[in-house]
Amino acid sequence: MPDLTTLVLFAAATLALLLVPGPAVLYIVTRSVAQGRGAGLVSVLGIHLGSVVHVVAAALGISALLAASATAFTVVKYLGAAYLVWLGVRKLMARPDDEDAVEPRPASRTRLFWEGFVVNVLNPKTAIFFLAFLPQFTDPARGPVAPQVVVLGLVWIALGMASDGAFALLASALAGRLRRSARSRRRLDVTSGVVYLGLGAATVLTGESAAAKA
Repeated sequence: MPDLTTLVLFAAATLALLLVPGPAVLYIVTRSVAQGRGAGLVSVLGIHLGSVVHVVAAALGISALLAASATAFTVVKYLGAAYLVWLGVRKLMARPDDEDAVEPRPASRTRLFWEGFVVNVLNPKTAIFFLAFLPQFTDPARGPVAPQVVVLGLVWIALGMASDGAFALLASALAGRLRRSARSRRRLDVTSGVVYLGLGAATVLTGESAAAKA
């Protein structure tokens, strides 16, 4: 098992990475802005069920196989980029709400949860973390690597839920007034759609070089 010093260093490095917004944070923030605190927190749960998939893959060695195969990593990378682009296009194509409407038509909590799950399973930022970064904190001399990966992955998930939950609460609190205006909601949709498209493009351009370092 990782020693205390390793866990502290890993936690500090993980927090630094989690606080840099990526596709998961953007998804949580846009959902919190559009539908409020509850929607944001449900999105956080979906995101981190996706994190569990990455932890299990790393513990079973699937991440190592993915890192060793340029083709496999490229497939995952393009799937992630395509999903981000799809989310962006959907935001841009959304019909504006009636100006007299007080709230937009909400997406169901189930849909929010599973969309969050897919966003993080295909999130290149999370994938690269488990491919290239997390293994540096394991030590075969301290025993089997898989249990160490699980412990470090649980630390990642706990810190991720805390930081992403904070993003959700802050975004929902700041956006309360914006949700009352159809024009403001439309501007938020356009802005988030453009950012999703930008993240999709960035995934295609940067994912491969990061995988090569894994």
